[in-house]
Amino acid sequence: MIIIRPIRSSDYDALHHIAVESGHGFTSLPVNEGLLTSRINRATKSFHKQQDVNGDEGYLFVMEDTVTGEVVGTTAIEAAVGLHDAFYHYHVGKVVHSSRELNIYNTVETLSLNNDYTGASELCTLYLDAKYRINNNGRFLSKCRFLFMAEHKQRFNHTVIAEMRGVSDENGNSPFWQWLEEHFFSMDFPTADYLSGIGKKEFIAELMPKYPIYVSLLSKEAQAVIGKVHDNTVPALRLLEREGFVNRGYVDIFDGGPTVEAELKSIKTVRNSKRLQVQIANVENTHKTMICNTKIADFRAVQMPIDVIDEKLANIDQATADALQIKAGDWIRVSAH
Repeated sequence: MIIIRPIRSSDYDALHHIAVESGHGFTSLPVNEGLLTSRINRATKSFHKQQDVNGDEGYLFVMEDTVTGEVVGTTAIEAAVGLHDAFYHYHVGKVVHSSRELNIYNTVETLSLNNDYTGASELCTLYLDAKYRINNNGRFLSKCRFLFMAEHKQRFNHTVIAEMRGVSDENGNSPFWQWLEEHFFSMDFPTADYLSGIGKKEFIAELMPKYPIYVSLLSKEAQAVIGKVHDNTVPALRLLEREGFVNRGYVDIFDGGPTVEAELKSIKTVRNSKRLQVQIANVENTHKTMICNTKIADFRAVQMPIDVIDEKLANIDQATADALQIKAGDWIRVSAH
């Protein structure tokens, strides 16, 4: 069975493998032993916090194939970004240059550096092994976060964002960054991305242009990728758009990829999810539904059939109950779509 659970220290090797496989542009999971170990330890502390707090917690989950015991994917939520390290974006805006006397009116796009998303909750670190990109596993890995957030709303901000990976080639070269590198920096995109991923972000404030950049001054290649996603990221973006996420003009400062946002209470899965009490019985339905328990440190989520009896009661089979680590009379949360 495929389950999603909190990461634990014994998952280090699997997480390191994922960090290597995910490649350039996956800023939230740098290939760095100290940082990966710290990320696991921080997640463990976050899951075990007794108080329902919304601060500097990071919830890191893994997808496990219980038949083989193999960890095949990971996904995460940051409770609040930018509380300790500045969280930068560019915002795409407009300025107007006009002269009534000369009958000239020009609208010019600009990029302005900002920290507008400070304190927002962030969806991040989504990766699934290519062999397991079947049976809606990718969709499950992404959307299970919404079930966790729906059950524990008080731990998250009302604004939820997701930074989408921007355009770069197989060597990690970003057309957007190449222009910035040429004029303001002396390091390639993989290096800048790695430094940001390990928390060394001082260079951004020190070297990044302080004033708005006129988009028309960028290279044609850089202009063409602003707000665009990497080909491999298109499915993830489409899923979030169906959940109600929108792009309000914010883009990543390294690769120009879009950042999308939604109100937590308005996210489709959060809004439509239901809390049900369970009975253990044979299940007649064959359609698989996303189900999670209501725990935090012992959170579990699966895709299994369920018979909804009424507004507050459902049947699940024993295998599903075992996977969720629950018993008859316990509560679950299910996705209604």
